Amino acid sequence: MSTRLRLTLWYSSVLAVLLIVLGGAIYIILSNSLRASIDSQLAATADQILSASRVRQFSNILQVDVPEELDIFRASGVGVLIVDNSHTIVRKSRNVGNFDDLFDAAALPLVTPQNFVTRDVRSGAMHLRVLTAPIAVDDQQVGYLQVAALLDDVDESLRQLGVLMLSGGAIGVLAAAVVGAFLARQALAPIDRITQTATTIARAGDLERRVPQPARRDEVGRLAETFNLMLDRLELLFKSQQRFIADISHELRTPLTTIRGNVDLLKRMGGSDPASLDAIRSESDRMIRLVGDLLLLAQADAGLPMSREPIAVDRLAGEVVRQVQVIASGLTVALQTDTSKPLLVLGDSDRLRQLLLNLVDNAIKYTPQGGQVLVRVAEEDGWARIDVADSGPGIPPEHLLPGPNGTPLIFERFYRVDKSRARLAASLGGQNGGRPGGGTGLGLSIAQWIAQAHDGRIDVRSEPGRGTTFSVWLPLGAVEARPTSSVTSAPTLPAAKDARPADAA
Repeated sequence: MSTRLRLTLWYSSVLAVLLIVLGGAIYIILSNSLRASIDSQLAATADQILSASRVRQFSNILQVDVPEELDIFRASGVGVLIVDNSHTIVRKSRNVGNFDDLFDAAALPLVTPQNFVTRDVRSGAMHLRVLTAPIAVDDQQVGYLQVAALLDDVDESLRQLGVLMLSGGAIGVLAAAVVGAFLARQALAPIDRITQTATTIARAGDLERRVPQPARRDEVGRLAETFNLMLDRLELLFKSQQRFIADISHELRTPLTTIRGNVDLLKRMGGSDPASLDAIRSESDRMIRLVGDLLLLAQADAGLPMSREPIAVDRLAGEVVRQVQVIASGLTVALQTDTSKPLLVLGDSDRLRQLLLNLVDNAIKYTPQGGQVLVRVAEEDGWARIDVADSGPGIPPEHLLPGPNGTPLIFERFYRVDKSRARLAASLGGQNGGRPGGGTGLGLSIAQWIAQAHDGRIDVRSEPGRGTTFSVWLPLGAVEARPTSSVTSAPTLPAAKDARPADAA
């Protein structure tokens, strides 16, 4: 059953119930009103007869004298019976004719000297409203007065009213159902278009198709807008997935091709070639780093738990600098640290070390010979601020614009700045004793995720020709106020965006 049909049935049923209740109330009120009017007429007639008549009783024989000038017995539609205690009719009105039975024999036992009884009575084909009142002589009940009126006119009026309400209600419900079905169809038309669009997209895989946006800003309009926003997101994610697969294929194909070429060369030479072995080792290391970064991305997307323990970030920064100096023993740039005082944060030591290694390694790759890389740790407004500044060529402003997630584009997965910067990194990497050949395009994205997992952030400032500074902000932690070891769920790493890798960062 469609939603439109269900809506039509629902409000048609509600309308029918309301009409039945309203019609029933009107019917009952009118019926009671008509009967109350007849009861008033019967009571007035009974009072007039009893007050104007002379009642006597001789030897249990009831005698009632009614003045001739009263036209009571000739009243149209009203019949009168006077009955003694033995239920024998003593007097009756002319319009009763040959009617010899009591109007309402069952009412006589219910009558007392203090009250009268009014009831509906059916006698043959007649429907009567009968008032039975006591007749008393010297405060002693000696008989009964029954005044009756035909209810034929009342019954006919009520019958016509019932027919009118039933036919009118049926026509009203039918008309409401037709109009309601039309209105429901008009109201649900945008939803039908959304459904058709979704079906078309599902069958054709056309994520560029969009739902027409209604002019009105109601619930359906907001639904269409939300659906289009969802399609925008799906299209972006789909393109990002395609780009991600293409990037991974490219990143893996290059080192594998290099390794295979050098293996073929060694095979043809029949011996060892140091240059080929170095190339194989270099490309193997690159693949290991790439696979490690991809594994970390997968763990991050799955909500990788992070331990929390007190960490002296000033000491950690010094250890990272010394580690880089040991690994890249042939550094041709000055690598310095500047720490003001010990600063404690709560976090994962291994992840924060990885964050700083990524930033320092990135700075070294883009710093020319004789340049300088400075790692500065300072406290600022309750935050630990770690600056990694280089004197390299800088990053063009267009690559620092906000991306889809509101952060600079360089923090997107596999986002790279340009090929000239990549060539510079490749050449400087070897000269500075760093890792030649550039990175995987994942380092900054991973660094940002680690910072966000610690309730922090990363800022970047750069000016072409004057170097780049990455600033990591981490909230200072009070060791005594927090447990020394706890586990929190890290946020999901930002998804890859539709940014074509161009070899940098």
